[in-house]
Amino acid sequence: MLLANPVFAESKKHIDQYQLNMTEGVTDISAKVYDLHMLMFWICVVIGAGVFIAMFISMYFHRKSRGFKPSTFHESVKVEIAWTVIPFIILIAMAVPAASLLFDMEDASEPDLTVLVTGSQWKWHYKYMENDVEFYSKMATQAEQIEGKFAKGDNYLLEVDRALVIPTGKKVRFLITSDDVIHAWWVPDFAVKQDANPGFINDAWAKVDQPGVYRGQCAELCGKDHGFMPVVVVAKEPAEYDKWIAEQQAIQQKAKEEEQRLLAMNMTMEESMALGEKVYNANCAACHMPNGEGLPGVFPALKGSQIALADQPKHIDVLVNGVTGTAMQAYAKQLSMSDLAAVVTYERNAWGNNTGDLVQAKDINAAINGK
Repeated sequence: MLLANPVFAESKKHIDQYQLNMTEGVTDISAKVYDLHMLMFWICVVIGAGVFIAMFISMYFHRKSRGFKPSTFHESVKVEIAWTVIPFIILIAMAVPAASLLFDMEDASEPDLTVLVTGSQWKWHYKYMENDVEFYSKMATQAEQIEGKFAKGDNYLLEVDRALVIPTGKKVRFLITSDDVIHAWWVPDFAVKQDANPGFINDAWAKVDQPGVYRGQCAELCGKDHGFMPVVVVAKEPAEYDKWIAEQQAIQQKAKEEEQRLLAMNMTMEESMALGEKVYNANCAACHMPNGEGLPGVFPALKGSQIALADQPKHIDVLVNGVTGTAMQAYAKQLSMSDLAAVVTYERNAWGNNTGDLVQAKDINAAINGK
């Protein structure tokens, strides 16, 4: 499954390293994981070399052509004890550092910063628990690259529209969960790979000392766009991070104020259809197809469907709250009320549906607040 995904790299040098061995990473934990990996590797090499050398020496110097005859003993208490005790000692010697490292990896206590990471088909949602900042992060690789029309970039399938930003020198705790199916949040440079299970919260942590861009992706087969769910983390110096978080808070506060202002405004059908088509192509077309015909047996068609032609309240509810147990996720937190109103209007009037219904932001607001 993982071999089908792109290799994590910032350069060809890194790609070559990952093909030959694990990455050493940029955190103390990742360095310890690498050292433990190499320790186990060399222990296995020594054991393998010792066994094969002894075997070949025995076969060569004690072969039948030299007149040797095999021993006829059936059991040896000394041999039984030796091949039981020696492997036991070796395993204990391997288990002690492994267990110690495992305890360190699981110790997410006393973090400086906590981020709630939520997997959705097929994007990540990040929420900073200490600040009023949250956003979705989606793949930004051009469709033309995926279709082979444009040359593939250095970070093909590993670039996003909005990266998770964390401060350097701080212990960052990740609370990891899912909105729908099982995903896995994986950043090799941090030695973090944690399942995102719906209804459960797993945690992990990282303390990054070097500013930079670190890439990963979903590592659990989660549906048809599993290979298009990258993770990008940008580590900034604390002062730069504080500036960034303040800017994001201001932007999101302004967006909320603008949303409230738009509730009192009405879009025309032309404006709504233009915006709705843009929103639909960015968020809905991957499943329901650009022509609205869906994928038979997998994703329902919107063209000519009962929900798009008749049941407007149900149509809005599906967009706002999603459908439990299906790939249809809730968009209330992903899109603005104006975007939601426009895409509902578009779906009810595109592809020959032609209901004439014009949904406004206030209608979405009423559905969200149960009015």
